[in-house]
Amino acid sequence: MEMNPFVAIRRELHMIPELGFQEYKTQQYLLNYLGTLPADRMEIETWKTGLFVKVKGQNPGKLIGYRTDMDGLAITEETGLEFASSHEGRMHACGHDFHMSIALGVLTHFVHHPVQDDLLFIFQPAEEGPGGAQPMLESDIMARWMPDMIFALHIAPEYPAGTIAVKEGILFANTSELYIDLKGKGGHAAYPHLSNDMIVAAGHLISQLQTIISRNVDPLDSAVITLGRILGGTAQNIIAESVRLEGTIRTFSDENMKKVKQRIEQILKGVEEGFQCTASLDYGAMYHQVFNEEKLTREFMDFASNQEGIHVHECREAMTGEDFGFMTAKIPGFMFWLGVDSPFGLHHSKLNPREEAIEKAIGLAVNYLEFKANQ
Repeated sequence: MEMNPFVAIRRELHMIPELGFQEYKTQQYLLNYLGTLPADRMEIETWKTGLFVKVKGQNPGKLIGYRTDMDGLAITEETGLEFASSHEGRMHACGHDFHMSIALGVLTHFVHHPVQDDLLFIFQPAEEGPGGAQPMLESDIMARWMPDMIFALHIAPEYPAGTIAVKEGILFANTSELYIDLKGKGGHAAYPHLSNDMIVAAGHLISQLQTIISRNVDPLDSAVITLGRILGGTAQNIIAESVRLEGTIRTFSDENMKKVKQRIEQILKGVEEGFQCTASLDYGAMYHQVFNEEKLTREFMDFASNQEGIHVHECREAMTGEDFGFMTAKIPGFMFWLGVDSPFGLHHSKLNPREEAIEKAIGLAVNYLEFKANQ
């Protein structure tokens, strides 16, 4: 049985994952593919390591946007697949290879079968960090090609292939990176009174940070502080002079994000005083919540429910982050989960989505755009 061409494309893209704003091979691969399509039906603009592709409509009255992300993650792949990553320490462990191949499938259809309206396909770099959506929005290209509406998808390993999960309103949380550096005074382990131990200070800080969620956030609301990495110390008999904590903050409201950050800053001042050290704080990249515009989302859900082979599940919001939120904050639109039925989750070194989801997603997006762009 002949392989679906966009499954083959997914496999080729899977082999060349690149980190944010380093997607040079990926961008060139996309350009090479677009070069096989009729040039008179498209306008292509490069932007850093990303792309804008405008597919011309027959009698355009509006511009409909479709966004896909491009970057991989700093993960060593352990799938054992024949088409596993050829880039050491890099992997498409969040499904952006799937996202790009689906976008190319939809784009290809409309190059050959134009609808009334113009379509804008946005291939966005650096979704995993430091964030490509906001600077793309602020680009001169987007100023000329600002969509009237926009949508996107994200693979979901927990749902069967053929299921899409979506809801009106908030889908993904506000997110912020968190980096804290503590600096004290190192010394010999036998003379703690002559030193300023940052391991001890970090231990107290970690416990205090967790009280923010349990004691400062409304229990009927939701927020998360996760510390995923601790760096400190040089040897078992040397008191650590410095410790670095790295983590993430997630909230469902801007108000809670401000409150959590305020409490972090207040606690750090106490740690500085209590442990006679200095503390520095960096929030790194911050992503806006993904808010699905109610009318468009409900219309899409109703439409998808009538598509053969598609099951629509009305899901709950998730604490995951997505910089597509910057786009939905400015442009009416929505994002939905695409089931891919993998036992391993997003950002896992063994993530292996079911490839039949690619054809299902292309079919759904094509049908929806034919409906929407011919209104």
